[in-house]
Amino acid sequence: MGHVKLHIPGPVEVSPQTFAAMCQPMIGHRGQGFKDLYARVQPQLQTLLGTRQLVYLSTSSAWGVMEGAVRNLVTRKVLNCMCGAFSDKWFDVSKRCGKQAEALQVPWGSPIRAADIDARLATGQFDALTLIHNETSCGVMSPLDEIAALKSKYPDVTFIVDAVSSMTALPIGFDALGIDILLAGTQKAFALPPGLSVFTASRAALAKAATVADRGYYFDLVEFEKNARDNMTPSTPSIPHIYALASKLDEFFAEGLEARYARHTATNALIRDWATRHGFTLFPEPGFESATLVCVNNGAKPGGRVIDVARFQKLVKERGILIDGGYGKIKGTTFRISNMGDETVESIGALIAVLDDALAKL
Repeated sequence: MGHVKLHIPGPVEVSPQTFAAMCQPMIGHRGQGFKDLYARVQPQLQTLLGTRQLVYLSTSSAWGVMEGAVRNLVTRKVLNCMCGAFSDKWFDVSKRCGKQAEALQVPWGSPIRAADIDARLATGQFDALTLIHNETSCGVMSPLDEIAALKSKYPDVTFIVDAVSSMTALPIGFDALGIDILLAGTQKAFALPPGLSVFTASRAALAKAATVADRGYYFDLVEFEKNARDNMTPSTPSIPHIYALASKLDEFFAEGLEARYARHTATNALIRDWATRHGFTLFPEPGFESATLVCVNNGAKPGGRVIDVARFQKLVKERGILIDGGYGKIKGTTFRISNMGDETVESIGALIAVLDDALAKL
């Protein structure tokens, strides 16, 4: 059938230009060529993340950095904020790392709210919390600004934020938020192939990590900081990914970050409008929908149109496009369509024409 274009929550479609950037000649990761490459991307990453801190590069999925953050920064007890499959997994990861952990669980599709976190942190039991900004399993985005505002009330609690599917699609100012860890994989809104993560850490997080004896090596925050000062990584990185990252960052800044954010807002609105026009409702609580994908309700909650999702997926795939049929316990009773990365109003228009055709054949 040839190439199937990805409109799933990740990995997303990767452009020929990005693939071409990966094919530059190999260089030594301890040589000046690599240091120059790292130094080249650093100011752009700092602007993108809204930080004066160094931004680190990890040849891993974001889960590596997530686990590393737990190992480095939880010394007493961690509050895992859970509103979907991936934020739920934070709780399991914390326990597997041998940490004391407690779940702050809300129904899938509902956001994490600051008031609920405040009530738990007020007990004084916790020295860290984890939060997924944009939960892709159910398409809900929690109010990060509202939650981060609690940091001033609980300065000794380390705030660890996963922005895997929101970073680069909307502004996230690390320094202004005052949080401690901000991380993302690059296979989602960055529109790079899987295998690279970016993250940054506050000075307080680095100081805390330095006191932890069993934080490991591969994801040791202190090692990342020490190496980043010399424009290097602690261990051998995937240099092709960093070439691609450099190319992609140039694209971001050529487009303009505000234009990029506006493009994601516009493409997301087109898919939402398509869903409601055809009688569907959206799965997330109104006002807290993701900006990078649309999770369509298909019977998981009362109301709205219900279709045969597997048949719909098949018909769409026959036209060369892959959408997602729902995740985990809401598979089939929802479906998800991504607009993140390089998608434009024009490309989403072409997608919608395919979706319309498939619906007409059900």
